[in-house]
Amino acid sequence: MGPMIRAASLRGFGPLVEELGGDVDALLHRFGIPRQVLESDDGLVSITAHDRMLDVAAQQLGCLDLGLRLAERQDLSILGRLAVAIESSSTVAEALECASRFLFVHSPALSIGVEPDPHGRRGVVALTYRKDLRESLYSPQAMELGLGLFHHVAALLLDGITGLRSVELPHSPVSPVRRYLDFFGCDVRFAAASGALCVDRRVLDEHFAGADAGIRRIALSHLARDHHDPNDTVASQVRLALAETLGTLTPTLAHTGRLLRTHPRTLQRQLALEGTSFEAILAGVRREAAHRWITCTQLPLGQIAALTGFTEQSSLTHAVRRWYGVSPRTLRQASGS
Repeated sequence: MGPMIRAASLRGFGPLVEELGGDVDALLHRFGIPRQVLESDDGLVSITAHDRMLDVAAQQLGCLDLGLRLAERQDLSILGRLAVAIESSSTVAEALECASRFLFVHSPALSIGVEPDPHGRRGVVALTYRKDLRESLYSPQAMELGLGLFHHVAALLLDGITGLRSVELPHSPVSPVRRYLDFFGCDVRFAAASGALCVDRRVLDEHFAGADAGIRRIALSHLARDHHDPNDTVASQVRLALAETLGTLTPTLAHTGRLLRTHPRTLQRQLALEGTSFEAILAGVRREAAHRWITCTQLPLGQIAALTGFTEQSSLTHAVRRWYGVSPRTLRQASGS
């Protein structure tokens, strides 16, 4: 199973689609998202399906700022118990550390951090927002939703961001540039290395009015007790190594062991203790990568075979029939790609 995201990320999606004259159920069905999953913020949705649905909905409904509109309808509470820890933090820096540590609870594919300003401006830092692209393709609408919400939440917590210098988006504008300027209220730069809010460094020291060390300590304790970062397991490390190198290196236990600096036999034993095997993980990575490339792109099937580590297109065809019961072309047609 590929990376997931809590259904809370789609809070407000249904009403927004209906206001725009769209069919919510048809969109959910097309991307294999059960309607009942959205009834609970803690329901889990494939982040690939989530992101593709946002991009397709924006195109279908002629609403190219869909991600930004959805961000305007959400607030910090979509992060559940993590929101309590963030709100009770004393400073922006403390809140960011907390969010960075536990954002995997919302989705293990997403991360935030504090990095140097990409433009080298003195006294400026970048508050970055990233999606791991090793297992899920990039989505402009999902990036705008995430970065838009990041900005919206920061503005609410700080009663406005006075030190915001620029906003960085990794893609070209999908809406009129004026829409971005109105939303963020500052310079917006496109085709950036990563999504980011670039702010004066002093912003990190700003205090929250609702700071409460006791509540923060309890919230963090509950998060640490109830949630384990899935990326900490050996199986996850193997999975990510395979996802990153699939189609470039021969996917063998020996090669993966070298990447992880672990002897192949030791790696086998560790995976067995976690109830899996190298072969099972490789099969899952190949299956999900093939499905993603077939249903999310129009790449030739021969190229997809190479990207997923098959030596011939016929091998990909046989594997897809075994996994999904249909040919790659039929799978692509059924997805609407």
